[in-house]
Amino acid sequence: MFNFNDIMGKMQEMQQKLQDAKIKLDTVIAEAESGGGMVSVKANANHKVLKIKIDPEVMDKNDPEILQDLITAAVNKALEKAEELGREEMQKASKGILPDIPGLDFGKFGLK
Repeated sequence: MFNFNDIMGKMQEMQQKLQDAKIKLDTVIAEAESGGGMVSVKANANHKVLKIKIDPEVMDKNDPEILQDLITAAVNKALEKAEELGREEMQKASKGILPDIPGLDFGKFGLK
């Protein structure tokens, strides 16, 4: 028989696990580089850039576009990696609670 209290309990449990996982995403760190390591970026799975390192050798005031391109590439790579790690973390948190739905995007629920 249909038990509304059981469903509400499961929903609250799922919500708590997903919120806990979202908080944990601050500690899931991805690092990427460009230009053979001349620029490196660390970002977390909550889409926050934490650190950018730039090799002084790449800084040329006569050609700032090179540095701009390297920074852009490294940031994009780090955020892509962080998003994948975050997706994996959210899938772990929801395992056994939500059905396995291919392509389920937690971002639509405010959980990136």
